[in-house]
Amino acid sequence: MSRQRKFRERAPSVPIEKIDDYSWRIPTSYKSGMRVPGMVFADEQLIEKIKTDRTLDQCANVAHLPGIYKYAITLPDGHEGYGFPIGGVAATDYEEGVLSPGGVGYDINCGVRLLTTNLSESDVRPYLAALTNSIFRNVPSGLGSSRKDFRLNIHELEQLITEGVPWAVKKGMARPEDATHCEEGGHMEGANPDKVSSRAKQRGLPQSGTLGSGNHFLEIGKVDKIYDKKVAKTFGVTHEGQVTVMIHCGSRGFGHQTCSDYLRIMERAVQKYNISLPDRELACAPGTSDEAQDYYQAMACAVNYAFVNRQVITHWVRQSFKEVLKRPAEDFGLDLVYDVAHNIAKIEEHTINGKRTKVWIHRKGATRCFPPGHKDIPADYRSVGQPVIIPGSMGTSSWLLVGKPKAMEVSFGSTAHGAGRMLSRSAAKRRFWGGDVKRALEGRGIVVRAASSVVLAEEADPAYKNVDRVVEVSDKVGIATRVVRLVPMGVVKG
Repeated sequence: MSRQRKFRERAPSVPIEKIDDYSWRIPTSYKSGMRVPGMVFADEQLIEKIKTDRTLDQCANVAHLPGIYKYAITLPDGHEGYGFPIGGVAATDYEEGVLSPGGVGYDINCGVRLLTTNLSESDVRPYLAALTNSIFRNVPSGLGSSRKDFRLNIHELEQLITEGVPWAVKKGMARPEDATHCEEGGHMEGANPDKVSSRAKQRGLPQSGTLGSGNHFLEIGKVDKIYDKKVAKTFGVTHEGQVTVMIHCGSRGFGHQTCSDYLRIMERAVQKYNISLPDRELACAPGTSDEAQDYYQAMACAVNYAFVNRQVITHWVRQSFKEVLKRPAEDFGLDLVYDVAHNIAKIEEHTINGKRTKVWIHRKGATRCFPPGHKDIPADYRSVGQPVIIPGSMGTSSWLLVGKPKAMEVSFGSTAHGAGRMLSRSAAKRRFWGGDVKRALEGRGIVVRAASSVVLAEEADPAYKNVDRVVEVSDKVGIATRVVRLVPMGVVKG
């Protein structure tokens, strides 16, 4: 097969209709078997990038899923993924629809949390290098990383994946209020360790409390601009220059193995239940089937693993501030604003065609963004809406947004999860040199510590879309609006 033909197959021409400046539709006429249209939220520049890979075709493929409602959604950070595009959302009927691991992804509950401090940049800048170094020492990062003084046995692991963040509270590695400020309260119900393979458990044993590699990071940042002072204050952001900490990681090898295990099961289920799909990567099973129920219970374990992973890292970040600044961590605040999940499937109720309907929500590379008054938002935020955290790349801005009512109308309460890649990792490594990336960042006053120079090349800023543009689409569509813009001061990469 020629290289040119391969490229054509990877980037098919997909008809797409412009609805307005930020919304686009893939008609059901594009492919036989589409049950609903595709819906893409993007501006002109982002849609041109989205057209260059299989994202739109994958969005149309998702629209074939049995029981899917309204449309298959791709968000402005969308790019090609496994089965579903990354930045994909789909809701299927709880009784008549399906559950698909491809709609969650391999890094189950990859997510991000934001901490605020009562410190300003001037307080931290003299200690920034020492703080970044301390965090790099205390938080294991890189492929296969682990911390020798934090090892679990199987019994402890099974407790952890069943209980989530409340487990860390009991172990003295979390404040009680940390769980309150996590999506799902840091504990997804239905987790059943018996549905997780021994291989997944073995991979998870040494990796709890580790950052991992790839696009995962830990960042000391500062508030660059406040767009909504009232909401910002509710979330604990009080002034420009305020120091923050952001943690982005997931369920490590535990989640990856769980996804791999159940993809094999779902591939057999497709044959068993005679489900017709345009792409085998969309392997799924009826939501009420044993296969789907088993996957959901195993996935919930990986969700809880990831919540605890970010929580244990938070504990070590607080220890690092104590170690470097020689005072208790509580003196500096280091309060959890919120912890959001990016790769997850949930049982939710949404109003569809005027009727409250129970659905399986797939969010893959997508952030939940519920509006004011929703019962699943922490009580202290319920009057303003759910915090939404959208990180950028190493040297660019990140954002704190807030969920809005329109999200429930057009995106099943979902928005983007990050900048989204412009270049593949291999392409980025060919174009950039890790040492050059590090020097450029440090030349801008950003302290960088990384497990390898290769990951710095893979994660160079130009390898990602402009996160400000992605956030602008969310803001203009009205699904989650801007509250605070953050910029990096110190970055730890795996």
